[in-house]
Amino acid sequence: MTSFLHTGAPVGRIGRALLVAWSVFLICGFVVARWLEPDPRGFGTHQQLGLPECTIRMLFSRPCPGCGMTTCFSYFVRGDLPSAARANPAGVLLAMLCVMMIPWSITSAVHGRFWMVDEPLTSLAVMIAAIGAVASLAWFFAFLRNA
Repeated sequence: MTSFLHTGAPVGRIGRALLVAWSVFLICGFVVARWLEPDPRGFGTHQQLGLPECTIRMLFSRPCPGCGMTTCFSYFVRGDLPSAARANPAGVLLAMLCVMMIPWSITSAVHGRFWMVDEPLTSLAVMIAAIGAVASLAWFFAFLRNA
């Protein structure tokens, strides 16, 4: 009898190392988001890292689909989900996915199988499409709001 932890496509040694590295990367991202102070405008938090203002916003006075993503994550790690959603609704979805990917990646690495995922590329495509669709809709409405 197979346990639910041992279902899914097998992962080799390099894949296991990459899963652990991915988990560490995600954890570091959340630590940085906690360190940053969310910009009350709902965008621009990334500038605390020395990054420039959003080029799309600067050139066209309109938000890009990624505008507010860092601010969203910064609110998310503080548990302020309403402010996170106002900053970037797709960011909330992405942040929740990233939170879930940490234990998933570690569990997959420990057991040598993608936990409950038989087709990793299909699963990845579905996640990217879902986040892309939410980001596109959020951007469309933000674009109209700022028109």
